[in-house]
Amino acid sequence: MEVCRPLKTDDKLKHRPLNPYRFFRGMICLVVFLSTAFMLLAYLGPGAVLLRYLSIHYSRKATSFFFGLWLSMWPFLFEKVNGTKVVFSGDNVPRKERILIIVNHRTEVDWMYLWDLAMRKGCLGYIKYILKSSLMKLPVLGWGFHVLEFISVDRKWETDETILHQMLSTFKNPRDPLWLALFPEGTDFTEEKCEKSKKFAAEVGLPVLTNVLLPKTRGFCLCLETLRGSFDAVYDLTIAYKRQCPFFLDNVFGVDPSEVHIHIQRIPINNIPTSNAEAAAWLTNRFKVKDELLSDFKSQGQFPDQKPEEQLSTLQSLLNFTVIIALTTIFTYLTFSYKLCMVYVSLACLYLAYITHCKIFPMPLEILPFVKGKKDD
Repeated sequence: MEVCRPLKTDDKLKHRPLNPYRFFRGMICLVVFLSTAFMLLAYLGPGAVLLRYLSIHYSRKATSFFFGLWLSMWPFLFEKVNGTKVVFSGDNVPRKERILIIVNHRTEVDWMYLWDLAMRKGCLGYIKYILKSSLMKLPVLGWGFHVLEFISVDRKWETDETILHQMLSTFKNPRDPLWLALFPEGTDFTEEKCEKSKKFAAEVGLPVLTNVLLPKTRGFCLCLETLRGSFDAVYDLTIAYKRQCPFFLDNVFGVDPSEVHIHIQRIPINNIPTSNAEAAAWLTNRFKVKDELLSDFKSQGQFPDQKPEEQLSTLQSLLNFTVIIALTTIFTYLTFSYKLCMVYVSLACLYLAYITHCKIFPMPLEILPFVKGKKDD
């Protein structure tokens, strides 16, 4: 997952022009998304985190409900406001499965389009991403990533291995729905990175790939090793875009993309090799398949086995949006009307900044008898 980049200057390649209307609408969207995120985090974030002292399971249920409502505004923006067409192909995704998702990383917003799929399956609040630690330093958004239990890594295996294992171990409870999203390439795709990847692959005797980077396998193997017993399947998702790859601000201002294509292949967890060496080879082979899929997409304009998916409900999206705006309005009124609420918001921000910086995730207090008897499995 990468930091957003500015709009490209070559508007000729974009699906829609950046006119004054789109610019003004985009600025409103940014203000709405940031203000709603801030108020929800300030008032609900500390409570969701502190609830972990009683039960991680119920803390996650509360977090997935309230912040899932906020996340639902993004698919609404993409599909209903911007008019982006999301096309699915391949296997169907059953509901209520605990899954590991492996995705190619074409651009900085790939991870956001997983929300379009998750929202259709009722799992929007259950997605956990493995992302680079610098994103946790973003004001407000970094706090949200922490509350949602996204796993940050430094891209140094010597330190990342311990952090990954500790965090992944907290997700073993089969009662907790989980979509764990991993981008094995480790960074988004560019031609320069691709040339380096191809050179390395040729030197070590691995497949030379032209549309994806050679995957890093250790994180994938650790995810399997730690959570294999609770996963139902691995979902291999391949993402492609019509015309050109979009960036964050392209989405905000609605100039790109015109179409997002997501190909899905479901692999039962029992079909994944158990040894790390064989699992690593399996992952590399999956990226070879991705490379071929993307080559076919370039020539044919679509993935095979294209299938209809249910459309997002405009009524439900508007209802979710209304709830978020209503909560934000109430929280804003309280903040600027009562000094005690202003003090609370200030302390909440300090608390969220502190636990995000120190990577603090409270664990249940076993000294409480009623907690000990109902402790998460």
